[in-house]
Amino acid sequence: MYAIAIHGGAGAVPRATLPAERERRYRQGLEAALDSGYAVLEAGGTSLDAVATAVRLLEDHPSFNAGHGAARDAAGRREIAIY
Repeated sequence: MYAIAIHGGAGAVPRATLPAERERRYRQGLEAALDSGYAVLEAGGTSLDAVATAVRLLEDHPSFNAGHGAARDAAGRREIAIY
């Protein structure tokens, strides 16, 4: 048995103001990330590979505040912080 925990970012969107289509896109992206990470584990991959796969999907999804969907700075650029 495997467990994967993900989140869609640090921003807060009040649910009462979230349009149904936007929520559907969020959920679809989260489910895709979970499914992809789980598939790696099911195939015998490492937990690191599973996490990298799930994160890659979230970063490539325009609904989330990372990678392609990242918030822009005052100059209109996307910044990526590496710690």
